[in-house]
Amino acid sequence: MSQRQACKALSVPRSSYQYHPAPRNDSPIIQELEALVAKHPAIGFWQSYYRIRRKGFLWNHKRIYRVYTALHLNIRRRFKKRLPARVKQALFQPQAINEVWSIDFMSDSLWDGRKFRLLNIIDDHNREVLALEADISLPALRVTRVLEYLKEFRGLPKMIRADNGPEFISHVLDEWCRKHEITLTFIQPGKPMQNGYVERCNGSIRKELLNANVFYSLREVREKMEEWMIDYNHHRPS
Repeated sequence: MSQRQACKALSVPRSSYQYHPAPRNDSPIIQELEALVAKHPAIGFWQSYYRIRRKGFLWNHKRIYRVYTALHLNIRRRFKKRLPARVKQALFQPQAINEVWSIDFMSDSLWDGRKFRLLNIIDDHNREVLALEADISLPALRVTRVLEYLKEFRGLPKMIRADNGPEFISHVLDEWCRKHEITLTFIQPGKPMQNGYVERCNGSIRKELLNANVFYSLREVREKMEEWMIDYNHHRPS
């Protein structure tokens, strides 16, 4: 029986019977994808696909996606940093200045809706406000810069107490404290009263400064902040 008769008897198209699949050659796609991911590690599949198409390649998205997943090029997501176990620290009363400083952040907004942050640093011995820094962003490098400024006229403490904010647990502040032989102590997550001195100061700042004024610019925030700090440290009744 001929092929034609056999295919007709089984109702199979002769083109299907005679088809021989060509071996896949995905090496050009692999090279393009690896080059793209090496240069742009944050892009995902669709950005990779459109960039390849703009180069003039006509591979469809299904073929590119098959190679993309086979190479395991999916974006690696950053997971939340797991904090080490924090030991409860007693909120003791220091016997002299520069024994313990407490630092914390606050946030508020200007009249036009722009958010800004405040960095508050106090001495736990006499509750003196050592620094109030305001800006749109206050990364860890800015925190160490403020501490360097305080070192010039105040000296440095033996210990700094902070919460588990990303600026405080960063290696930048940790290395700075190690360099200056300062013990960096963290409160337990969800226990703000373990940093009660600066939290009490935050309440006064919120009530007497932030909630009592409407700010139109950061310059106005800094001016009012300086006035409030001088009054709080020198003229406020104890």
